Amino acid sequence: MTMETEEIEHEEEEVSSTFEFDGAFQRKIAALLYRDSNFAQRTDGLIKPEYFEDEVDANLVGVALDYISRFRKAPHPSILATLIKRAIDERRIRKEVIKDVKGRLKDYLRIDISDADFVADQVAEFARNKAIEKALMESVHALERRDYDRIGKTMRSALDVGLNSGLSRYNYWEEIENRTQKRIDMLAGVIKPDGITSGYPDLDKYLFHKGWGRKELTVIMGAAKAGKSMSLGDFAKNAALAGYAVIYFTLEVSREIIAERMDANVSATAMRILKDNPHKVKAAVEAASKRGGPLYLEEYPSGTLKCSQIRRVLEQYRQDGIHFDMVVVDYADIMAPERFSGDLREDMRQIYIDLRAIASIYGVAMLTATQTNREGAKKMVATMTDVAEDFNNIRTADLVISINALEEERKSGEARLYFAASRNSEGDFTLRIQQDRESMRFITKILGKE
Repeated sequence: MTMETEEIEHEEEEVSSTFEFDGAFQRKIAALLYRDSNFAQRTDGLIKPEYFEDEVDANLVGVALDYISRFRKAPHPSILATLIKRAIDERRIRKEVIKDVKGRLKDYLRIDISDADFVADQVAEFARNKAIEKALMESVHALERRDYDRIGKTMRSALDVGLNSGLSRYNYWEEIENRTQKRIDMLAGVIKPDGITSGYPDLDKYLFHKGWGRKELTVIMGAAKAGKSMSLGDFAKNAALAGYAVIYFTLEVSREIIAERMDANVSATAMRILKDNPHKVKAAVEAASKRGGPLYLEEYPSGTLKCSQIRRVLEQYRQDGIHFDMVVVDYADIMAPERFSGDLREDMRQIYIDLRAIASIYGVAMLTATQTNREGAKKMVATMTDVAEDFNNIRTADLVISINALEEERKSGEARLYFAASRNSEGDFTLRIQQDRESMRFITKILGKE
């Protein structure tokens, strides 16, 4: 072995050193990879298994990074056992450490993951420093050859290392293998659809993601008193009961009223008689809470909530380690734009664009509602062009569903959901539904497709 070869190998050892953080901080980084898709995307390419001092952490980080590179998000807790089993079968995890791996994974799910932005900054600084060290070493050999262009490019590349402000690069041609593997895994039941369930399997099967799509905006459209808020509350409660974290912004009625409606829904009790049997209602809600995910209600006066405030609220919850799966805004038409332009249509259009941006940035399913105009309210079926303010508002939406019911249908507890527009799947069809409006149950049964 030559002296030059020995020097290069020694240099590579120095560059590939472990994190300069203590064990607790390293495990926090690993926990964020498993639980925070935003963190995983922002630190794409900056974290490597070999940076972790502990073999168990290194193994688990390797599993997480492999999943993230394929699916561009943190793995859902429901599939962790499958991912670990696969890694063991592929001998990426030694049998001798299986017990420690399972215990450490449980630790990741309990670790406080607040201050994710600070952790990401520390990871980026470490990665940049390592890139600069490597660039300096490579520049020594380039200097001997007087290859100054190479030195400049190498150093600029190192200095550019940092957090991703957008989503990671995606090479369409090269990613076909990952897309194919995902489809194979979905067919085999290894990976479940990542949609947030509506709570109704007969409705979910018509939704592209088998539920409300993450990074997408769904708009429920209806006339006044058609049940828009009832639907949003029902879908929010159902998602929480399925274990998802949900936040509900109410702008039209108080959070106390929303809570009352949810109490009626959960306990199958008519709103007007909630007070008649409070202990029954309490018992039903407490029983549901034991299997439910977080469900938070935020109240703002009509015309005051801006999208920037929603982002601030989400960041505040993130500081407490709470990362939401679904955001419900009741409803977009009575939000405030970031800046009033004097053009109502332009202001409303920007609100819808900003809501969809929040869905994309935070990886959440975004649900809101909009009002139909007078003509739409009189129609048998309200379509996209019947939106109250401007058709362009909901062109931004990925899915638009209108609520329709004639007077006789309302009296018999029925309504029709018309899929007015769908960016990724079938549209222009109707689902007939049964309702229990007294107990605020938007759907009690799907009666059929028309």
